[in-house]
Amino acid sequence: MDVERLARQLDFVREADKIKQIFRQTNIGDNTRPENDSEHSWHLALMAMFLSEYANEEVDLSRVIQMVLIHDLVEIDAGDTYAYDPEANKSKREREVKAAERIFHILPDDQAKWLRDLWEEFEAGDTMDAKFAIAMDVLHPILMNDMGEGKAWLDHNVREEQVRARVERVRPGSETLYQVCSELITKNREKGYLI
Repeated sequence: MDVERLARQLDFVREADKIKQIFRQTNIGDNTRPENDSEHSWHLALMAMFLSEYANEEVDLSRVIQMVLIHDLVEIDAGDTYAYDPEANKSKREREVKAAERIFHILPDDQAKWLRDLWEEFEAGDTMDAKFAIAMDVLHPILMNDMGEGKAWLDHNVREEQVRARVERVRPGSETLYQVCSELITKNREKGYLI
């Protein structure tokens, strides 16, 4: 047994626990509190398990689940950047790359490289696995806002066209789920939850 390797892996596991302290702008479905990044990632993995049949092409479900479970680890350092905050989004990539360098390199070098490559694949969104993982990431807050009477949208004065522009990221991963998003946006606009 490589004691140093195991120690680094356990250090990473301890560090990853901090994701539970990163709260998002989106609330959990009943609006009692904001969700944290770990809850969001878990929910995406669950969604991927049951919605992968709607991917535009076949996906490797294991890789999709890995991507959604690790995609927000960088927020331990970078914090959650609200999708509809143009100013914060200007520095998002820079902050997240810096975080990836520190957090992923707690692991042994081979695992750090594997994790960084997986994260970059998600960020680039060029593979079918990444496209579907991104579709889960974009669909999820729409579902939460729909369940929670648009609270996060109302709190931030989010406009319908902002959400419609964002859901374009669902289409490359799943045309079916893109249509679901579109219908939910229309429904929420009609209810007055979107400007």
